[in-house]
Amino acid sequence: MRRLLVPAALLLPLTLLLTSCGGDSAADTGARTDGSGSVTLSVGDQKGGSEAILRAAGELKNLDYRIKWSTFTSGPPLLEAVNAGAVDVGGVGNTPPVFAAGAGSRISVVAAWHGTSRGDAVLVRDDSELTSPKQLKGKSVAVAQGSSAHYQLVASLEAAGLSLKDIKVKYLQPADALAAFNSGKVDAWAVWDPYTSQVLQGRRGRVLTTGDGVTNGLSFQVASPAALRDSKKAAAVKDYLARLRRAQDWVHGHQAEWAKVWAKDTGLPYDVALASVRRTNATRVAVAVDKPLIASEQRIADTFTELNLIPKKVDFGDFVDPRFNGDLPPSTTPAKN
Repeated sequence: MRRLLVPAALLLPLTLLLTSCGGDSAADTGARTDGSGSVTLSVGDQKGGSEAILRAAGELKNLDYRIKWSTFTSGPPLLEAVNAGAVDVGGVGNTPPVFAAGAGSRISVVAAWHGTSRGDAVLVRDDSELTSPKQLKGKSVAVAQGSSAHYQLVASLEAAGLSLKDIKVKYLQPADALAAFNSGKVDAWAVWDPYTSQVLQGRRGRVLTTGDGVTNGLSFQVASPAALRDSKKAAAVKDYLARLRRAQDWVHGHQAEWAKVWAKDTGLPYDVALASVRRTNATRVAVAVDKPLIASEQRIADTFTELNLIPKKVDFGDFVDPRFNGDLPPSTTPAKN
């Protein structure tokens, strides 16, 4: 008997998870704090994100500064808060910083992780006749505009000798896209984990192509330049990033344990959480914010500028701060498998 997917309406909380989503949303700015001391670091997070990982890995102990947590539904509003100075540092995916840079936001990428892009996928239903990305020509594809999946779709089409003009793009957020996908109103869906894992675990679809080899698999911590100019806050950011790197390493060695925590924190079914952890989350390696990283993000920026989704040329190098690199490996370091 096939397991049913969670209904589309119940997928709405999952947008809290993800660094790659777009759209408008508010933050949960409840007074959740950790640590003690005279310095307070305001950290922007997403459900099941940095706070959950740090807590599960035991990395929120012995803090000599305070962390005040705010939870956002996605990367774009989190970066709006960074730009406004309401958040000192927060985690996002590879695409929101490009759009923030295009808007002239005051942000600085201060840390990066490199993982696989297998969770970024173009999905088709099990009964679809499509077997190759080349066959998407003339077909309808759902995708969240300005998301990492949007770029993955563009890059996958290019690799197949196609462009967005060759398909019928349906800009839909995940809950609406899932409903359209399941009902056959679209031929394919470009999306990211854990949605990819949810469709596959529910046996409602299969992968047509993934972002592996066509997208950079990067995720970031982005800080406010004003916070970085404050020596005490900059020291707290340095310590926070070190803890986050150790916590991510813990995830790799405790995948089942982290999946249980993640499932409880987000409401994901455990099998979906575990599949997503194995496919995506546990593959991430802390890497340097370096020239190859800047060049890779510049390609994303240039792509969206050419699509007229970013109003002006972006020099992504103006939006990075490599001071926290230490002895980290280059951004091109292979992801964990």
